[in-house]
Amino acid sequence: MCHTLADGPRLSAYSRGIPCGSLVSQTRSRKLTVHPTATHPFAAARNSGRHLRALAACAATATLLVGCTPLGSQPSSSTATTSSPEASQLVALSDEVEVAVGEGDASTSFAADALDVLDKLDVAPRDEWEEFDREGSFGEGWQDPDGNGCDARNDALAVAMTDVDLNRDGCRVDTGAFVDPYSGDEIDFERGPNTSPLVQIDHVVALANAWRTGAKELSFEERVELSNDPMNLQATAGWVNDDKKSQDAANWLPPQESYHCTYVARQIVVKATYNLWVTQAEHDAMRDVLEDCA
Repeated sequence: MCHTLADGPRLSAYSRGIPCGSLVSQTRSRKLTVHPTATHPFAAARNSGRHLRALAACAATATLLVGCTPLGSQPSSSTATTSSPEASQLVALSDEVEVAVGEGDASTSFAADALDVLDKLDVAPRDEWEEFDREGSFGEGWQDPDGNGCDARNDALAVAMTDVDLNRDGCRVDTGAFVDPYSGDEIDFERGPNTSPLVQIDHVVALANAWRTGAKELSFEERVELSNDPMNLQATAGWVNDDKKSQDAANWLPPQESYHCTYVARQIVVKATYNLWVTQAEHDAMRDVLEDCA
């Protein structure tokens, strides 16, 4: 019998950030130039890393993916039993959401698939709140999940901005033009103690929410991966990030309604990828959003 993906490497929808030397190049003025013919940086994730390993996990012992044990671990006794999404289904949704992120709010073609995956997530109450060590649970600082030499925060900033000016280290974003997909705010970003907080990195599925919906059962390595996964990272205006805190979709959605579909679909991909569950209220709020998208 095939192993489930819970037994091996977990699927990460965006297993890489900016692949240096392929989608972006640096000029002598240290301007980050995105080639017009290049696909969105996240799209390169499909060709390597955990994205391919998700499909290979079952292919090692079966010739057809459909013969594999469904993705996900068995739900606890307090969790509603659902039919977990298979790896191929999650990969397909991940690819569709990548396109939507690359095109802004232009595409909602993923809505039907997102609804299908949503209905296969386990539904259960959040674990009782308890103080947890964020760095001890999700890692200290930003990691470099794609191995391009730059940390996940700067990758997320560079992906989200235009006219990016990099520091001479080739990674740190010093300036850039940013349009916040959450709020529509336009910000001329400039790194500095008083200006950097104007653009922050949101965890699409907040880490405190993840902790209370299954992440505490993950290994430390898996939690670090979740914290640095580009699918779960979005640059946004500082005031928006402060307003969201750790709320789920039942209690908070981006101010700009046109991004609701993509936002909720990203949360679903992250929750399915890391075997996190949703509350009933969260499930219902996500379904309401996606039914308006379809």
